[in-house]
Amino acid sequence: MHFDDRLATVLRHRATGERAAKTQFRQLLDLLGERPQAGDPALKAAAYLRLIALAEVISVPDRAAIVGENGWRFRNPELVRWFGEAHPSIAGAALYRAQLTDAEWAELIPRLPIRARGFLRHRRDLPAGALRVLDRLGVADRALPMPAASPAAPSEADPEAQDTATPPVAPGEPEPLVLRPAMLRDDPEPVSEDAKAAPSPPDTEPEPEPEPTQLSPAAPPPAPKPTPSASRTPTPASTAQPDGIRALVERIESFRKARVPASQPAEAPTLPMAELEQAAPRRTLDNFAFGTNAEGRIDWADPQVAPMLVGIDLAHKREKATPEEDFATAFLNRQPLRALPIRLRGAEAIEGDWIVDAAPRFTRGEGRFYGYVGRFRRAIAEVDTRAQRGADRLRQLLHELRTPVNAMQGYAEVIQQQVFGPTPHEYRALAASIAGDSARILAGFDELDRLARLETGALDLEAGESDLCAIVRAQIGQLQTVLGPRVARFEARIADHPAPLPLAPNEAEMLGWRILATLAGATGAGETIGLELAPDGDQIVLRAQLPTKLAGAEDVFASDVRSGGSTLSSGIFGAGFSLRLARAEARAAGGDLVREEECLVLSLPLLTASGSLPSPADATDRAAG
Repeated sequence: MHFDDRLATVLRHRATGERAAKTQFRQLLDLLGERPQAGDPALKAAAYLRLIALAEVISVPDRAAIVGENGWRFRNPELVRWFGEAHPSIAGAALYRAQLTDAEWAELIPRLPIRARGFLRHRRDLPAGALRVLDRLGVADRALPMPAASPAAPSEADPEAQDTATPPVAPGEPEPLVLRPAMLRDDPEPVSEDAKAAPSPPDTEPEPEPEPTQLSPAAPPPAPKPTPSASRTPTPASTAQPDGIRALVERIESFRKARVPASQPAEAPTLPMAELEQAAPRRTLDNFAFGTNAEGRIDWADPQVAPMLVGIDLAHKREKATPEEDFATAFLNRQPLRALPIRLRGAEAIEGDWIVDAAPRFTRGEGRFYGYVGRFRRAIAEVDTRAQRGADRLRQLLHELRTPVNAMQGYAEVIQQQVFGPTPHEYRALAASIAGDSARILAGFDELDRLARLETGALDLEAGESDLCAIVRAQIGQLQTVLGPRVARFEARIADHPAPLPLAPNEAEMLGWRILATLAGATGAGETIGLELAPDGDQIVLRAQLPTKLAGAEDVFASDVRSGGSTLSSGIFGAGFSLRLARAEARAAGGDLVREEECLVLSLPLLTASGSLPSPADATDRAAG
């Protein structure tokens, strides 16, 4: 009984250098290249893993050279398939060397990658079964086809035909072009007696007309008429390069025509501007803001839909509508609208069913009704829950991260406060630093969680009443003391009268500090930041000039925007994140935070004064507004 332990012997040794790696690579190829036999599958798998490990030591050209050597047998289909998925140079060498049977090729070729099948077109010794499989899979030579020869062969009795016969082409030389007499002259030349005696070609096969691209640059002009020998015997130095280029053009044209489908003519004309890109489809409109006048007609809407909406009457009575579902009924009673279904007719972008949320508007002094303001949203728009799912995953991650940070903070405070006994002051200082870092990390986690909940609508700001002018005035006073040593300051113009907001004082203070501290942290030495806070209709608007560090950013709300190395900051994630969180808070409060050129503009709705009451439903001026 004989045991073949050659593969185990080779795997038992470790290749410590490049030379030893190449030797072991050859040994494994020689053993694995034999026809598959019974053996330990784990041992064969270890051999393939060793080949992968050796590939990290041996370069691709060296491996391709080893695979292409003739000193080893290559009869294993499994190894052929394994090499077929390798680098193209290695796969080409392996497929050129493989010696398989007809049945093995027929089973292996469909399992090879498409790129590897293309290498087989270079082999001329494949069995007939393998060739049939390749033909069935569509693997053919992708070289350009040779131009078709002329159907009429030259006559031996025609001296002109003998002159125009193609000379033999040496290997590597460009193919010469056969010039017909019609290409060289417009007028017929005198024909010799031998040519007259030669039989003329049949009328059923007319001579094809020359194409403009077939005229040789070296051919003489039509006048004066050259002699036949001079016109048909160009020198090699003058025609070798032009003829080679022309022959290549003809081969490309033949290849292009061969690829045209049979149902489409080769020279099918195209319509004018047919290749221009079509206009991109308009983005689906899911929601928009609007406002009406006292008569119930839309007089304002978002800019992208204003031309399609302005003038639509929402106050007319709709058919088959209950009082609870009719805009006209709520309009007459000056009632707020919540999730009211309505159907719009008009342009394609606004056609369909919508849901309306709106509130009536009244003048401050007299309490006169002057229209509605609200928002339309699609009734059947698909809810995209990707943002919600992403926010949920982020909140779960933050919950998992808070646990170890809380533990570190707790242990640090225990050490710093000497709860379990006296502790050296050096350790207490380190513990205090760790506790401070942990507190900042937890504050950053809170900001991330707050942003995720605000942007997904899962968090509403606490309602209340606060004066934004007083808050901004106090915060600017605090920041001026910090900016003073850097000779920087805020140049603020704040309205004298109060600006009540429907927000709790802590929410308003947090929003104002987040914006002002971010701007102050990005302010450079000697820089002055202009700031203006004044009411604008039903809103209070804070307009602040961007510091130089933020003004150069393309998107100030991007997370990669940093304010620099200032010690004054509103968060640990940078200026861009802080402004993005402030924007989310402003939008949750019914306002917005946007960039207008070199300024940052915060707009928030004012709280309706308690002294101005809406007009009663039975007022005489209800219809007039």
